[in-house]
Amino acid sequence: MFEVKKSKYGRGIFATRDIKKGELIHEAPVIISAKDEYKYLKKTIMIEYVFWWGEDLEECALALGYGSLFNHSYTPNALYKLNLKNQTIDIYAYRDIKKEEEILINYNGDPEDDEPMWFDVF
Repeated sequence: MFEVKKSKYGRGIFATRDIKKGELIHEAPVIISAKDEYKYLKKTIMIEYVFWWGEDLEECALALGYGSLFNHSYTPNALYKLNLKNQTIDIYAYRDIKKEEEILINYNGDPEDDEPMWFDVF
């Protein structure tokens, strides 16, 4: 359904076939870091790859599998949902995605959220 290829952002996830809106693209298992560990995590490069996690979003989770390779866009074609029960971050098509298209998510969580990122957005 997807492959890792060179992207204008470095590495990225690209569709290997057409993907329909609402289709599950990937279930990324996570490693959860307790909120009191955040001060240590933010001193490492790993902080660039974590998602806020938990009922109150007070913890961090590092997405395994391909979960941390989906790049950011303010006009995403996919979205992520925290699956607290299964401890996964689930990536779904937000709209139809064409074969060869890069699969992009909005790191803010809401596909419509245009709050600034901690990095320069192309």
